[in-house]
Amino acid sequence: MKPSLLVLIPLGDDSRARVAASFDIHYAPTHETRTQTIATQGSTIRAVLTNGTTGLTASEIDQMPALEFVSALGAGYENIAASHAKARGIVLANGAGTNDDCVADHALALLLAVVRDVPQRDRATREGIWRDALPMRPSVSGKRLGVVGLGNIGHKVARRAAGFDIEVGYHNRKPREGVALRYFGDLQELARWSDYLVVATPGGPGTQHLIDHAVLEALGPKGFLVNVSRGSVVDTAALAQALEKGTIAGAGLDVYEGEPTPPAALLHLTNVVLTPHVAGTSPEAIAASVGNFITNATRYFAGEDVLTPI
Repeated sequence: MKPSLLVLIPLGDDSRARVAASFDIHYAPTHETRTQTIATQGSTIRAVLTNGTTGLTASEIDQMPALEFVSALGAGYENIAASHAKARGIVLANGAGTNDDCVADHALALLLAVVRDVPQRDRATREGIWRDALPMRPSVSGKRLGVVGLGNIGHKVARRAAGFDIEVGYHNRKPREGVALRYFGDLQELARWSDYLVVATPGGPGTQHLIDHAVLEALGPKGFLVNVSRGSVVDTAALAQALEKGTIAGAGLDVYEGEPTPPAALLHLTNVVLTPHVAGTSPEAIAASVGNFITNATRYFAGEDVLTPI
């Protein structure tokens, strides 16, 4: 008999078919179906597939007495009650490394779009406005980029930036061993040094509003912010004020507080480029993430260690 799996996130038909080959799926990607399925089928559920944004609460875990394996599809797991799950002996895994290239690509796309003002240039062209009527924009190459959170994604952002002859520094809680990039123990110091600041740190309470008024002021009026981590890392009110007052030059955000509702404080601004949390999604990235989940879950139920444990 296939293990019973509760899926709490949207999956395309191809992905669901791949998962269904190995698991008995209970598909509940909405709040209503989630609540109903846990209430009626919770006693039979042995595994859960979710993501960092959707999460899994301690109360939900308690309603599933047979639960023994939980996985986030991507790398993030900030809204999974991990400590509660581990205390019950539940094995946790994530999709670390499966969509890093896609996220890093998107970070550079946002940076290029906001620095070169691509959305506004596109709109102007459609309206018949020629370049002489538009202010010139700065070059992207030859500048300084600060990475906030030098994990797998941060490393790949740095590698891509090197192709633009951009000097890269980074901020972590402590220096990374074997990394030749310049380390900044103080985030404001990194922001002052940087022309661009790319946020790639995990979400959660430890990074809540890490990017605040002080960091944005340090980044300065010629600086640009890009966030591909979690919306909670950037103080939206502080960012809106900084963009309106010219405290910083612009921002590119794939994530924002209050998702999926668009950030109302930013929508009227022309110096911010917004995308709806899609940096980690592409056919290739989703296929890799689903494959990683199937491998981890299959290994667990075969009595083997998972490849990407939390």
